[in-house]
Amino acid sequence: MTDSRIAKVELGTGGPEVGVQGLGCMGMSFAYGPTDAGEARATLERALELGVTLYDTADAYGNGDNEEFLSPFFKAHRDELVIATKFALSIPPDDPTKRVIRNDAPYIRQAVEASLKRLDVDVIDLYYMHRRDVNIPIEDTVGVMAELVREGKVKHLGLSEVTAGELRAAQGVHPIAALQSEWSLFSRDIEAGVVPAAKELGVGLVPYSPLGRGFLTGSFANAEKDLTSDDFRRQQPRFTGDNAAVNAALLEPVRTVAAAHSASLGQIALAWVQQRAAVHGLAVVPIPGTRKRTRAEENTAATRIVLTDDELALLEPIAGQVAGDRYADMRFSSAGRE
Repeated sequence: MTDSRIAKVELGTGGPEVGVQGLGCMGMSFAYGPTDAGEARATLERALELGVTLYDTADAYGNGDNEEFLSPFFKAHRDELVIATKFALSIPPDDPTKRVIRNDAPYIRQAVEASLKRLDVDVIDLYYMHRRDVNIPIEDTVGVMAELVREGKVKHLGLSEVTAGELRAAQGVHPIAALQSEWSLFSRDIEAGVVPAAKELGVGLVPYSPLGRGFLTGSFANAEKDLTSDDFRRQQPRFTGDNAAVNAALLEPVRTVAAAHSASLGQIALAWVQQRAAVHGLAVVPIPGTRKRTRAEENTAATRIVLTDDELALLEPIAGQVAGDRYADMRFSSAGRE
């Protein structure tokens, strides 16, 4: 099925060449309720067949379990894919439900060694600062990350949820290949400053949650009613209470566009994100998460859908009408620092 393989793009100036859509792997073993490990592994293989080469994980996903889950697949296809993982969300041993943001040098060095061991690789292709500790100058954090590049432990550097100013400061220390932030029909705050800065600096954008954590697919309407008790979306303001009802109604224009293309809601949401590359003039590689082969096929097919100007205009107002914050704890978002 070579005709179904997605196109490739350079992720940032001097960054790795990857498929124009990546795969978010968090849900394969963490956060989204029960999973079928066999189907998840088959999904990894199918995604690779479809041309997906950027695979995204983090040390905080299951306290390292997600990296260990992915390791056999990465080892089997080491020369065919790009491994992206992250540091910065430390898990206190006395409370595994908490996340403490750390960007200090000792922690970074401890984190990279632990990730290398769990992944069972010699080098990490793309290493992200997962979240920003505002008490440590970003130049200091990126300085330590740059040392990891010089030492051969990391190939390329990435940042997540930083402001335009923070991105510029980081780029002054070492080239940044990719910026990972939430970007979707529901979340467009980065377009004001971050996206123009990334274009100016030659940094690729890796939108996470391009499907609004599944809400934009119509697969659930209220997290508290529709999702299992161990699903972390039950704690996110946009998907619960009155906010959920308001936001569910915002999917109507997505349904209209989907019907015109004989596509799913998720495909239209993804096509919109993929089309940001042409709109803003920079590399955009979204990382929708899935653990099913059929969804991987559906998601990658969205890279071939082109929305018309009229359809884009119909979808344009959605983000401005969304009810609720992205996170209950806004420390995990750059929005409050812009």
